[in-house]
Amino acid sequence: MSKFKIPVHTVHSGILQENAVMLGEKSMKKLKIPAHGTIRLTFGSFRQEVTVIPVPKADSLRVSEALARKLGLRQRLSLNASYSSGSRTLRLGPLIGVLVSRDHPDRPERVFGPITLFCRELTNACHAQGAYVYFFTPEGLETHSSSIEGWVYDEGWRKLSLPIADVINNRLTTRKVENKPSVQHFLADVKSRYGTHFFNEKFLDKTEVFEALAQDAALQRYLPESHALTGFAVLKRMCSSYPSVFLKPVRGSLGKGILRISKDEGGGYRLLSTTPLGTRKQVYPTLAKLFQSIAPKMKTTRYQIQQGLPLLELGRRPVDFRALVQKNGTGKWGVTSIVARTAGSNHFVSNLARGGTLSTVREAIGKSGLSSGTKESTQLQLPRAALAIARGVETYIPAHFGELGIDLALDQSGKVWLLEVNSKPSKNDNTPLSDVKIRPSVKQMILYCRYLAGL
Repeated sequence: MSKFKIPVHTVHSGILQENAVMLGEKSMKKLKIPAHGTIRLTFGSFRQEVTVIPVPKADSLRVSEALARKLGLRQRLSLNASYSSGSRTLRLGPLIGVLVSRDHPDRPERVFGPITLFCRELTNACHAQGAYVYFFTPEGLETHSSSIEGWVYDEGWRKLSLPIADVINNRLTTRKVENKPSVQHFLADVKSRYGTHFFNEKFLDKTEVFEALAQDAALQRYLPESHALTGFAVLKRMCSSYPSVFLKPVRGSLGKGILRISKDEGGGYRLLSTTPLGTRKQVYPTLAKLFQSIAPKMKTTRYQIQQGLPLLELGRRPVDFRALVQKNGTGKWGVTSIVARTAGSNHFVSNLARGGTLSTVREAIGKSGLSSGTKESTQLQLPRAALAIARGVETYIPAHFGELGIDLALDQSGKVWLLEVNSKPSKNDNTPLSDVKIRPSVKQMILYCRYLAGL
């Protein structure tokens, strides 16, 4: 099978019929397409027999306006192309779909809210790599349809009818939307009918991750003791084993709802909770009284209780590390970036949404009180741990992931610990967005989509 990138142009339908394409002889030679006859043209779920009209001394593919509408193409662009002589099929793409939670048609500059700039960046990166991307919401889904309503960027955001994509990236931001029957039926349908690849297909919950990774002896060293909080007995046992424990909502994110419990200097127990304005402190005379105060929350929120760690600190503020681990163009895991996150003043979690600040790993470790030898070794240990954990998630959790946000911590002796794994890593955490520069994480995602699609 021959592959290369080909310019695609639209010509007036009066010049070219819908069931014919004009193909440059240079491209035909590179792709090893025979000089005359019909071939099958495919683009995502689109399939059509077309007659090839050779064009001397040219290297482009020209399609009629009517055919371009069916393909969802509005502008001149270059797409990867491959030709299979056995099936006489010319494939274009990959066609990539990104499933997002909502759109705002009345706000053309912010049609996808805070991720609109990321969507522009992804569009630009796809053009550079010969791929084509569109964005769609659960409202646009139809089971048993070969097309979908999606948004593309062409001198502004436009909504078009498009083929089902070769690869779909799930960027839904809530479990409620992700678990809608319409979403699940659509995904099952396109997987079975078109072989569509769908990655980051589900949210992870904290208990699920820790129980899965605990099956691997090599990963156990990264895992703080962690259990589902089923009642007072579990809380009492953990508080008697460790100076502090954390209660984390099993399905929480952005540091919301985290509780920290420790023994108070004056006797009794101290409860710290996260709020938008900072940390709230409460003291209870006994652990039983403290448990009574949080028991109502347990009726609506499932918690994981986790061993408290003596985290590395900078200026008495705890530091942790977010690793972005992605599949690459050969389908293997690689570490794209790791950043250090220092908690904001009056906070005990480091999330940016809670006032945390970013720095490089080298800068954060360099300012720490670790010994010089430990500083060097931890900079190697962090990416190794992130890779091992990503492979563990893939091995022990039955779902397809293409990228993971892995939160790691160092204790004050330099030992690496896992805090949590996020299957929907934020696109705003690592570097500032730019209309000009395309981030490595975005390039890597497209390379993985090309790998999945075989283009």
